[in-house]
Amino acid sequence: MPNERQVPVPIEEEMRKSYLDYAMSVIVGRALPDIRDGLKPVHRRVLYTMQGLGLNWNRAYKKAARVIGDCMGKYHPHGDAPIYEALVRMVQEFSLRYPLVDGQGNYGSVDGDPPAAMRYTEARLAKIAHEMLADIDRDTVDFVPNFDESEQEPVVLPTRIPNLLINGSAGIAVGMATNVPPHNLTEVIDGLVTLIDSPETTIEQLLKI
Repeated sequence: MPNERQVPVPIEEEMRKSYLDYAMSVIVGRALPDIRDGLKPVHRRVLYTMQGLGLNWNRAYKKAARVIGDCMGKYHPHGDAPIYEALVRMVQEFSLRYPLVDGQGNYGSVDGDPPAAMRYTEARLAKIAHEMLADIDRDTVDFVPNFDESEQEPVVLPTRIPNLLINGSAGIAVGMATNVPPHNLTEVIDGLVTLIDSPETTIEQLLKI
């Protein structure tokens, strides 16, 4: 093209920049949890969608397919399978120490049996999940536009519980990975109280609590 402007770029510089951009996209957008709420984007979006549908712990269950459809249409346009997989994991007591979603129906087994299709299962928020979403409508966290700028979604949930510590998380990104084990909630609280009262407490002392 006569008006086309070409800018020569050293290949090593372009590879370095492109790799870093891709790596950060995977790390921030998909693979690793945010230390503030212990959630990956898909799990955060499922919980936020369920709150928007009014699926409180003391309300009636709704079909999982309804949750998946709303989440995919508003916040996570990457197919229904990964969204349902994320919801299923938040139901399973053998996947999370403190499940964030209360499920009804066949959600698989510890022996590897798959869950039933989303049209057969139902879900609502677990009681503890409300502690992760409390006061989200009171400017406690930042919101950003969704993928098509038709909705707003939270950058992070204003959780009152140390979810990353009590439920742990695992993820593999580009060039890095994480694997945080779950911990007992009572022990975590005792440890945090100790650290608040005595910031100089060592790891060895915490392990004895």
